[in-house]
Amino acid sequence: MLKKMGFALALIVAVAAATSAVTAETVKLGLQPWLGYGPLWVAEQKGFFKKHNVDVELTTFNWDNDMTAALASGNLHVIAAATNSMISNFNKGVDQKGFLVLDVSFEADAIIVGSGISTIADLKGKKVAFESGSTSDLLMNYALKENSMTMADIEHVPMGASEAGLALIAGRVDAAVTYEPYISTALTQGSGYAAIYTAAKKPGLISDMLTASSQWIKAHPTDVEGVIRAWDDAVNFIRDNPAEGSTMIAKAVGSPMEEFKPAFEGVRLFNVFENVRFLRGTFQATMLEIGEIMHETNPAEIKKIPTADDLLILDRLHAVIK
Repeated sequence: MLKKMGFALALIVAVAAATSAVTAETVKLGLQPWLGYGPLWVAEQKGFFKKHNVDVELTTFNWDNDMTAALASGNLHVIAAATNSMISNFNKGVDQKGFLVLDVSFEADAIIVGSGISTIADLKGKKVAFESGSTSDLLMNYALKENSMTMADIEHVPMGASEAGLALIAGRVDAAVTYEPYISTALTQGSGYAAIYTAAKKPGLISDMLTASSQWIKAHPTDVEGVIRAWDDAVNFIRDNPAEGSTMIAKAVGSPMEEFKPAFEGVRLFNVFENVRFLRGTFQATMLEIGEIMHETNPAEIKKIPTADDLLILDRLHAVIK
């Protein structure tokens, strides 16, 4: 009798497990065509998400605002987002917490210009294309502040990063604030184009995280850990297999390899152990500084400078390294 009961119990558990596997929720993850998000495409193509028992569907967006709206409405569960976007969304009441650092940009975010412009001061009165609220917005504001200028000194032309470089090449604007691979694409159009300012001027200013609502993170710890482990596998794979990894990322972001290679050198990716060191080190202080810059340049919208506790949930990251 006990054997029969044990068999019946085992059968029930097996059926329940199978049912759970079939009906497991697909994690809908939004991202943009940015080199620093490359390991997410690698994780998808190399099967690292499946390896860690998480079903992930990647969706590419061109605009930060569209992606944030999809997260806030529940149409996305996770988004790859810039630190400054998180600060902006915090001030809009969006429940968005970072749980993994993805990358930090150096030369891979830049202000590019056509002939006749060589300094930030030369942009006074000129048309500059970039997306409001994005990393490009932050870089532009920081550059203007360093040169004792404000947004009132330029003519802002709202435009996504993928379009800004093309607008510069077409002569519709005088400058564009964008990121790779669009920087390299523009610079190959002729000797008249140049990058006059990059994120390397302030290391850590342009950084990205995987984010989700605090409720979703707390309700889906296994999925969060699975995504973290898959990212870690992908970063390590790229380092061990640079040619194959680079080819995958270049294809995903639509960049020719001759443009991709120099562009990728301007980005630093973080695996799990580097995440922990970075988060215990300077990153949280840098987050506060980014908030201070945003508040100073846009006090009407950035009314509160969030702390690291306001923006981060790191218990799943710490669980992964134990």
